[in-house]
Amino acid sequence: MKFHTRKWVKPEDLNPNGTLFGGRLLQWIDEEVALYSIIQLEIPKTVTKFMSEIDFISSAKQGDIIEIGIEVLKFGNSSITLNCKVRNKLTHKDIINIDKIVMVSLDDNGNPRPHGKTKVEFVKDRLDNQ
Repeated sequence: MKFHTRKWVKPEDLNPNGTLFGGRLLQWIDEEVALYSIIQLEIPKTVTKFMSEIDFISSAKQGDIIEIGIEVLKFGNSSITLNCKVRNKLTHKDIINIDKIVMVSLDDNGNPRPHGKTKVEFVKDRLDNQ
């Protein structure tokens, strides 16, 4: 699994217990998987269709640095299915796991749009082919 993004847990990210608010973490995850999917599929209108059970394993506190990891499980006709893990950057202790996130590309009418992708592509490979 590749960890793409790091976040610094700040006071505004905390819940009343003084730990990272789960809603904030889910916001970060949703944004990261959306950006990742849009870049992979090269279709800006790509949205979250499904998230499987969310397993909060541990928490983070103010000052912690967390990182979000994403792994592609499969490509569908108009979708990409991902796995996501968030961990503490310094201790590598898992914070949350989401086994399955499905992102779907849409056309201008909001209907699923085929993307034609079958494997993970890296920007450097796309640039080399131009």
